[in-house]
Amino acid sequence: MDLKIRGMRAMTGYESLTVKKDISVDFSGTAKEKKSEGAKNPPSEYSEKPVYEFVKRIFDFVASLAALIVLSPLLLALALVIYFDDKGNPIFSQYRCGRNGKQFKMYKFRTMCTNAEELLCKIKDQNEMDGPVFKIKDDPRITKVGKVLRSSGLDELPQLVNILMGNMSVVGPRPALPKEVEQYSEEDKVRLSVMPGLTCYWQIAPDRNSVSFEQWMKLDRQYIKDRNVLVDIVIILKTVVTVIKRQGC
Repeated sequence: MDLKIRGMRAMTGYESLTVKKDISVDFSGTAKEKKSEGAKNPPSEYSEKPVYEFVKRIFDFVASLAALIVLSPLLLALALVIYFDDKGNPIFSQYRCGRNGKQFKMYKFRTMCTNAEELLCKIKDQNEMDGPVFKIKDDPRITKVGKVLRSSGLDELPQLVNILMGNMSVVGPRPALPKEVEQYSEEDKVRLSVMPGLTCYWQIAPDRNSVSFEQWMKLDRQYIKDRNVLVDIVIILKTVVTVIKRQGC
């Protein structure tokens, strides 16, 4: 999809938007408690955009609050379905790395069995993803209800709370696990310069499950270069289409 803004060509997915203004990213320096180390010398092409960030935060707050109110009956219904499926906690929480490596507790609807973390060591050798990320197509830990939630993207809805709290944004690179960040290259740590999000370039790629870890990181770095209000709107719209068509499931 081609969109023109002041002589610049914006495209989502694997294509990029040219950014004219380049300013160094200001990282917060040494990590505090529960904070992972960010990129020490971020490249100058990853620019700060304070006005955009301000507008984006207002949008995130209003959108997440409105969505939580409107979707509250659905959220309650899904929580009850998950609970009665195996009597476990319907909400799964896990520490992830946010902006500048600061850790926060991310929420999701639980889609795996209650002892999923314990079973991980038994299936690690089946990993189908390169790099520090673990992914397999038919993960035996996923419940029947969980498969439906994942294929529809409904498992991510509790992250609206994270967005409301300011830990996440609607659009941005997916928040990584601390153990994954520990294996990042300095170039990969550029992801930590922006707020993590629900969706980004990788999520709207029709073949995202076949994208390598290196390509995934490149897409996230490209988003950081491209990011503006229009790009975010296009990503949100394409995400809706992706969820409806169940692409990349």
